[in-house]
Amino acid sequence: MYTSRKHFVSAATIVINEENEILLIKGPKRGWEIPGGIVEEGESLKEAAIRETKEESGIDIEILKFCGIFQNVHKSICNTLFLAKPIGGNFTTSTESLEVGFYPLEQALEMVTLGNFKQRIEYCLDHKKHPFYVEF
Repeated sequence: MYTSRKHFVSAATIVINEENEILLIKGPKRGWEIPGGIVEEGESLKEAAIRETKEESGIDIEILKFCGIFQNVHKSICNTLFLAKPIGGNFTTSTESLEVGFYPLEQALEMVTLGNFKQRIEYCLDHKKHPFYVEF
């Protein structure tokens, strides 16, 4: 018998500015991370990445490249990751982001402490790994 099972797809961005700094948001539950969230019905992965980045940071972006996927097998979540550059907007905070900013890469990697979030950034910045598929 077929049982309905929900899978979630998210889209996140590694946004790098001209000073080679990365955009991070500080969420109320998970601390520092890259912007991203669940793809809505009728929305493309790229559209979701652009929308989530704008909602969480206030920054408008241009997607440069699809990098890969991290799949959380146990929670049925596929996290898609994109490289992007800022093209406008101003920093804004929201209920999902208490602080927003661009940070030097080394500092940013120290700030991001949850789970494999740091690994996601490192994989996206290592073009030799593209496209990647990591399950956990």
